[in-house]
Amino acid sequence: MIRRIPQLFLGLFLYGIAIALIVRAAIGVAPWDVLTQGISLKTGWGFGVITIVIGAFLLLLWIPLRQKPGIGTVLNVLLVGPAADFGLWVIPADLDLWARILLFAAGLFVLALATGLYLGARFGAGPRDGLMTGIHERTGWPIWVGRTGIELTVLSIGWLLGGNVGIGTVLFAVLVGPLCGITIPWFRIPLPSDAAADERLAGSVEPSEPLIDSPAN
Repeated sequence: MIRRIPQLFLGLFLYGIAIALIVRAAIGVAPWDVLTQGISLKTGWGFGVITIVIGAFLLLLWIPLRQKPGIGTVLNVLLVGPAADFGLWVIPADLDLWARILLFAAGLFVLALATGLYLGARFGAGPRDGLMTGIHERTGWPIWVGRTGIELTVLSIGWLLGGNVGIGTVLFAVLVGPLCGITIPWFRIPLPSDAAADERLAGSVEPSEPLIDSPAN
């Protein structure tokens, strides 16, 4: 716990900073941030406030999907938005194109790093990933079908509301998965349940509970 709690908070803070870097790059943002931008343009609410509202709404959708939030899930909803607002306050807007390209690259790298940190702390799934895994468990559809359908929907709505869709949106979709696939194993903290699962797989004890822990994001 001495490592897991600071790692969780650091990961969530860096995740918000990464979002701010990508937004300030202004060459296209992630699908959920396109939606956040679009709502912000129409309502005048701050980016961070809308991030929190969307996260809270997604948690309500967990109820019919029978997903169980962890403390990391709740903190994800509460902390990423303010961290993003802080980043938007610190990072200047309207930079030259070369600088914005660097901001985007930095944002993508920091986001992958942050994802590895807060997922590796293993305190529960984030609201968006929990929604996707919940749809998978309730419908039997492959994860990628639910994820693609949801993200195309929020991307379309955000674009219609005026969110920033561009080459960065495409690059994000293509690169974020492989990058997170590298960083998540770096920071994944072993838990006692892992050792028990290994023993069961080795046949040393009888299985008495599921071998797979709850999804973390």
